[in-house]
Amino acid sequence: MNSTELGDLWDRVTGTQPAPEQWLVVVTATLALIAVVPNPIWRLARNTITIAHEGGHGLVALLTGRQLSGIRLHSDTSGLTVSRGKPTGIGMILTAAAGYTAPSLLGLGGAWLLTNGRITLLLWVATALLAVMLVMIRNVYGALTVILTGTTFLLVSWLATSDVQSAFAYVVVWFLLLGGVRPPFELQSKRRYGGAPDSDADQLARLTHAPAVLWLFLFHAVSLCSLIGGGRWLLGW
Repeated sequence: MNSTELGDLWDRVTGTQPAPEQWLVVVTATLALIAVVPNPIWRLARNTITIAHEGGHGLVALLTGRQLSGIRLHSDTSGLTVSRGKPTGIGMILTAAAGYTAPSLLGLGGAWLLTNGRITLLLWVATALLAVMLVMIRNVYGALTVILTGTTFLLVSWLATSDVQSAFAYVVVWFLLLGGVRPPFELQSKRRYGGAPDSDADQLARLTHAPAVLWLFLFHAVSLCSLIGGGRWLLGW
């Protein structure tokens, strides 16, 4: 690839695209909501939220100087991220807190990019993050899930028309914003009946001596505020 082709590619990735019609924004939000609310669809779609959840743990672990050992994604939509380093302290706290907040914050960042017309850039950044995450996957199901997701992003960003890219990007961002709201409620329900004794909220409670319910409140606050803020950006309110 010569310098001219590289320049064209750079312009394509970093350039801006026109905002879609308002009706398309509403339709994509509706499609994302359909993927989140009905349980049969959610059980499948939740894999994407798990990728974001575990990716959040992994990214923050690296940013705080911890050594990332690996990530596993399971068919029941659970996951596990293992990192090495000091078992206490701010790095461990931030790493533990990153999981439930990651999908919503990624959705908020995506909404900001879409609001600024950076549709192609969003798709390429997502593809790059998935490629990096794939290196750290340590089980077959997890690798297949990330490969399938990353391939979808790559094909859409490389081959699809601008209209298809726009619709796909809006569905993804709406899904992260809406899908990020449900897991904290699911965790709250499990804990109410004595389940998930080693959840992120309980680990954070042991690390900080603050009650787990306080961390659940944080997860709820981040997801709901991200949905409100990102939704307003996407809808142009």
